[in-house]
Amino acid sequence: MSRKRNPLHEPKQSEIDELLAAMDAAELREAVRDVLLELDDRAHMRVVTSLIERAARGNSGWAPAAPGRGEVAEVVAFVQAAQRVGYADPRDVDERLRRGSVAFFRKDYSAARRIFGVLLRPLAEGEIDLGQHEMVEEVLGVEPSACAAHYVVSIYMTSKPEQRAEAVRAAIAEVRGVGYFFEPIREFERVAVEPLPGLDDFLPRWRAVVAKEASAERRSDWDTEAQRWLREVVLRTDGAGGLEKVARSTRRADDLRAWCESLVEIGEWRAALAAHEDAAQLVTDNERAGEFLDGAALAAQQLGRKDLSPWLERAWRGAPSMLRLRRWLGSGRGKAAIRRRAAEALAACPKQAHRQRAFLHVLQGDFEAAAKRLAFAPGLGWSDSEHPGHVLFHVFGQLLGGGRAHARAGAAVHEYGLDIDELELLTADGDEPRLAAPEAADIVRQAGIEDMDGQARAAVLATMRKAAERRVAGVTEQKRRRHYGHAAELVALCLECDQSPEAARWAATVRQEYRRYPALRAELEGRLGSS
Repeated sequence: MSRKRNPLHEPKQSEIDELLAAMDAAELREAVRDVLLELDDRAHMRVVTSLIERAARGNSGWAPAAPGRGEVAEVVAFVQAAQRVGYADPRDVDERLRRGSVAFFRKDYSAARRIFGVLLRPLAEGEIDLGQHEMVEEVLGVEPSACAAHYVVSIYMTSKPEQRAEAVRAAIAEVRGVGYFFEPIREFERVAVEPLPGLDDFLPRWRAVVAKEASAERRSDWDTEAQRWLREVVLRTDGAGGLEKVARSTRRADDLRAWCESLVEIGEWRAALAAHEDAAQLVTDNERAGEFLDGAALAAQQLGRKDLSPWLERAWRGAPSMLRLRRWLGSGRGKAAIRRRAAEALAACPKQAHRQRAFLHVLQGDFEAAAKRLAFAPGLGWSDSEHPGHVLFHVFGQLLGGGRAHARAGAAVHEYGLDIDELELLTADGDEPRLAAPEAADIVRQAGIEDMDGQARAAVLATMRKAAERRVAGVTEQKRRRHYGHAAELVALCLECDQSPEAARWAATVRQEYRRYPALRAELEGRLGSS
C-alpha cells in the first residue's frame, strides 16, 4: 500500500530544480532508470510514455520503432475478442494503446489511426469493461485523453485536404467518451509531433463545419461545444474583430466575453475598455453586465485613468455585491469621502443584501442597526454570501477587542460566505492584473470608525452572543461536525471582545449545555482555554 504524500516533508520545487541542475546527463539517466524501478505498473506506463514523447519531440532525431503490420493486426484481433466477452484487462489495453502512441510519435499515422480507431470507440461507448467504477482513467496507465488527441491528429494527417474538416469532426465524435476537446485546434497543435500540414486551408473548412453545427442549435444562454469551437477558429482567422462581429450578432454573454478577453490578452486596454462598456449594454442579465463593468474598470485602471472610482461605482450599482462594494468604497480618499459613499450606497443597496447593508450601517456609525441584521440572521446558512455574520464579527472584533480579536475574527469567518466573484478572485492567476479590493475591516479603519458608546457596545455584545448561540445550536442540531470549530471560534471571539464576568458566565453556560457533544466540547476547550 502506497503512503500518502506529505508536502510538509517534501523538498521545495526550487531545491529540486537545483539538484537536477547539479547533475550531468549521465547522472540524470541513471537516476531515471532507478526511479522507473520504484514505480507501480500504472505510473511506470505513464512515465515511459512521457519519456518517449519528449524524446520524439526533441532535436536528436530519435524516433521509437513503429509497430509492424503483425502488431496492428494483433490489436484488431484483441479488440474483437474483448468485445465478444465484454471485458479486457487494463494492462493489456495499456499495452495496445501504447503501441498506438508509439506509432504516432514515429509519425506512422496510418498505423496509429488503425490502432486507435479500432480500440478507442468501444472503450468510449462502454462496449469493453475494464473494471473501472466510472471513468477508464481510473484503471489505465496510458492517458486515454492523450490517445484520443493522437487519434484525431492521425485522422487529420491521413485525410485528403478537402475532406479533413468533416473527417476530424467525425473522429472527435467517435472518441467523445474518452477525450474532451475544449479548443480543438490548440489541442491538435499541442500534441502534434510536427507542424500540421495545410492548416491555413483547413481553418476555413473547419469554420464552415462548426458554424453550420452552431447555427442548427437552438439559441440559448447555454454555451455549446460548437459555439466555443466557432469562437476559436474565428479568432484564428479574423482576430478580435471577427469575435466582435459574432458577439454583436448573438449578444450572448460567452461570445461577448470571448471578444473582450481577446483584447485583454493582447494588452489592447483602450479597445478593451470600449468593448466591455458595449458588452455591458448588450447583455440583459444584471450580473453579467456587472462582470463586464468590472472589466471596464480594470481597463480604466490599466490605462491609468484618474476617473477609476466612477467605473467601480457603475459596476456596483449594475450588480451589487460585497466585492464590488469594497472596491468602490476602498477607492475613496479620506474619511469624509468613504462615509459619503456609504450613505449613497445604503440608499441604493437592495433590501435583501443583508451583509452589504450591515457593513454600510457600520460605516455610518449606526452599530445598533448593523447588530439588528445579525440578530435576525440564522445559525445555519453562513455559507450564504449575504449572511451578515461574516463581516460583522470581523469588524466588531476590530472595534471591541483590538488586534487579537480582529485576527481571531478573520480566522473564524475567512472560509465562509464568499461571493462567486470573490471565489474566482481567490483562484485567479496571481500574475494577472486585478482591481484592488480592501478588506472590510481596513475600510472601516480608513473611514475613521474607531469606537462605540456604552449603549451601542452593550447591544452589539449581546447580539454577538446570541448569534454565536444560534450557530452552536444550528451545527449541533444538524450534526454539522465540520463546522463545530467555527461555532467554537465565535464563542471565543465573544470572550475576546467582552472579558466581563457576565460574558464568562455565558461561555460557561454554553459549555455546560453542550457537554454531551464531545467533538464540540473539544473545540470549545481548545479555543476557550486560550481565550
